[in-house]
Amino acid sequence: MSFETAELAELKNRGLLRILKLQDGNLLNFSTNDYLNLSCHPQVKDKAIKAIDNNGTGAGGSRLMAGNLSLHEELEKKLAELTCMESALIFGSGFLTNLGVLTALAGRNDVIFSDKLNHASLVDGAITSRAEVRRYRHCDVEHLADLIKSCDSTGRKIIVTDSVFSMNGDIAPLLDIHNLAVAQGCLLVVDEAHAIGVFGSGGGICKSLSITPDVITGTLSKALGSYGGFAACSERLRSFFINKSRSFIYTTGLPPASIGAALAALEVINSSPSIGEILIKNATFFKDGLNKIGFDTCGSASQIIPAVIGDNSKTLSISKHLEESRILAVAIRPPTVPHGSARLRFSLTLNHSQEDIKKVISVMEELKWK
Repeated sequence: MSFETAELAELKNRGLLRILKLQDGNLLNFSTNDYLNLSCHPQVKDKAIKAIDNNGTGAGGSRLMAGNLSLHEELEKKLAELTCMESALIFGSGFLTNLGVLTALAGRNDVIFSDKLNHASLVDGAITSRAEVRRYRHCDVEHLADLIKSCDSTGRKIIVTDSVFSMNGDIAPLLDIHNLAVAQGCLLVVDEAHAIGVFGSGGGICKSLSITPDVITGTLSKALGSYGGFAACSERLRSFFINKSRSFIYTTGLPPASIGAALAALEVINSSPSIGEILIKNATFFKDGLNKIGFDTCGSASQIIPAVIGDNSKTLSISKHLEESRILAVAIRPPTVPHGSARLRFSLTLNHSQEDIKKVISVMEELKWK
């Protein structure tokens, strides 16, 4: 038996095997990150098409070679304005953004302090940087402070956290973390991937709290309904990343369609800054319904609402039963979440009605006792 066959069999036995499935458009989709339903918005689609008409289908090269388009710089200006930061730089994806930012900021003599539930892109960026990585207990500012104070490194100290955590849906105590970073002379990097477009009139949690970290990272592929990533920062750091971020330097520029779509999405958000509040109101209704029937939702305060099941096989079974009821809610298992905390991860979008939400709650109540 080959090594890959053996390892795949082991994953299947543990209820951890992942497979790709073609999505059925007739399912009620509670697993999408298209939070504002903008990927299907006529204005967004129209601007993507016009971007292709005017610029072709590809950038033609890396931004430092022949691929720097006026569209790229227009979007960067708009993203900086959205997040209340001085400047911004677009990357090929949210993952590449975090990889590029952390490997540029940190090296062998530096220390990264990372929340234990940070996204994989932050984890991989920290590890790849070759800095020492010290993980603090989830959202525990006191533990973070202890780690920083006990660190005798003379290199850069960098705190890294998500604002909205992708599997719990809870929100980091960013004001306290920001104040600690300032007091201890640490750089602060905040990933706002799941907050952009939803919180702070679209600008994220940092904007809503009126705090300015050193770097805000984000994505175009969730609430903005497009594809790509960005880092919002100072003009100096933007220049630094252009020169030091390998995932920017050696990657072809984003295609015009993605840029056009993101620009149109920002136009929609700026013209309707309260749409995120509507989404959170519906998410709260859904979370309260799941709590009422006995599901642990991990302190969610966002549009991401987990329902913790625990056992891998049972989680897969409930996900399958939901699909039979024409509801898509993908089972999330280790290593994406800690062992023993397999869950269904529900994502609320503006496409979900109150009746849709009530239907899911009703089916979940039936399945809880199976």
